[in-house]
Amino acid sequence: MMNPPLGIDPFDDPVDRLLAEIAFSIQLPPSLHQKAVDRYEAVRNHLESTSSIFKDQIEYFYSQGSMSIDATISTKGTDDEYDLDIVAQLGGRFRFMTPLQILIELEKALKGYRGLKVVRQTRCVTLYYQDGMHLDISPSIREEGTLDRQGHICHAKGPSASFDDHMVPMNAYGFGEYYRQCTPIEQRVVDSFSKRWEVLNEGQYRADADVDDVPEPTAFVVKNTATLALQIHKRFRNIQYADYKGRVAPSILLSYYAAAAARADTSLTDMVMRQASFMITEIENASLYRRLIDVSNPCHKLDVFTDRWPENIGQQDDYAIKLKGLVAGLEQLKRGQMAPIRMMEWMRDQFGSQVVTRAADAIANEIGHSIKNSSQQYTRSGKVIIPSAAATTAVVGASKAVASGRNHTFYGKKI
Repeated sequence: MMNPPLGIDPFDDPVDRLLAEIAFSIQLPPSLHQKAVDRYEAVRNHLESTSSIFKDQIEYFYSQGSMSIDATISTKGTDDEYDLDIVAQLGGRFRFMTPLQILIELEKALKGYRGLKVVRQTRCVTLYYQDGMHLDISPSIREEGTLDRQGHICHAKGPSASFDDHMVPMNAYGFGEYYRQCTPIEQRVVDSFSKRWEVLNEGQYRADADVDDVPEPTAFVVKNTATLALQIHKRFRNIQYADYKGRVAPSILLSYYAAAAARADTSLTDMVMRQASFMITEIENASLYRRLIDVSNPCHKLDVFTDRWPENIGQQDDYAIKLKGLVAGLEQLKRGQMAPIRMMEWMRDQFGSQVVTRAADAIANEIGHSIKNSSQQYTRSGKVIIPSAAATTAVVGASKAVASGRNHTFYGKKI
């Protein structure tokens, strides 16, 4: 049996380090990860203990999407908000209900839960916590005689039943297993991020009184470079489409390309570019023949990841153009061809002002006085060292406006 890959420490290379600091600043912290687990366990207990229709009818209640693969990032990047996706696999009592009836029953059962805001969406019911965390609970019905947890989720806009209401094929559980197989643990990445979390004062993330205890904590680690790059891509998408009113590339699609592009022992910058190149190639090949990209769950071909995006060829081409700009800029950074002030301006344009400033400050604080007055300095290998945020303030401008990403769910729907 081959030894598992060690990976490359993302904090060793200057450009990798800035990207790693950005990923670090937008990740769901380990303590909030545990809070999320506590909360969805508490929700399950509430449904089973207080609602007669859900009693003994929840077969599985599990995370899907970003949380299931440890790729959750903040919704806005500036507000410490997180969208977390849960699947509630329901029993036989729900098999003869329409999609809208199932969603309405779930909404009714959650109304009044700890005084939280409850909103029924097209495919889920969302619980809004006061600290900015959102739980999107998608009811599903198991498809008998198929792979574990393969089934259908509801699609119904409401408020009244419609001919457009239907059940959507889904195997989120299978995709999570597939993703983990494609992206094995890289120990250097695990160790590096574990150390970063250890030094951070997590007192600010202390759990609220409304969280029920669960018997065993759920471990959280940053496992590999592919997932870090996926988080960078999600942040990039959120910022590039912050003011866009239409649909955006869903996170499940980005996760698919992250799994497809995964390659052990690749640097973070190279992995970000590699994932972008996979997406660019797919889009350009599709657009060449005037068709939309068509991507399905590798574990369930009827579970289509592109069922709601892209809506047209122009939409996918626009995303490819933005990805090309990201790759071109990262290539310049790797070659040391971008002046420090311009570099920080470019990074802010790609990933948002606040997280880039925070990342640069974190690096500058560790390096100390080796970076001063925005003068360009290099490592022995000739790679550029990141300037502090303070050194670029005068040129970037006095504006304190902060770029923030759009609200989104795992499937690309704006809340």
